[in-house]
Amino acid sequence: MSESEYALQATLEAKPEKAEEVEEFLESALPMAEDEEKTTTWFALRFDDTTFGIFDTFPDEDGRQAHLDGEIAEQLMANADELLAEEPQIEEVDVLAAKHSG
Repeated sequence: MSESEYALQATLEAKPEKAEEVEEFLESALPMAEDEEKTTTWFALRFDDTTFGIFDTFPDEDGRQAHLDGEIAEQLMANADELLAEEPQIEEVDVLAAKHSG
């Protein structure tokens, strides 16, 4: 079993005037992700001026659910109406292959 077989992919569409705030939120979320014992990898992404993403992996379903119930998701959803043009699109995905370096 892989240490990152379970994953989440989230797409966030910021309101144009809130894009920098979304970027700052994602950058500030890294310590929260680091504190999550079962989050194997966590990436905050920017695709274009207003489209952002989060991709993270977990060793099992419990880890994935713990993240969905965790502080980052809580803060994101608490500020979604203010910062985002639409509801975050969050998908549960399976990782088929991964490379980790220690």
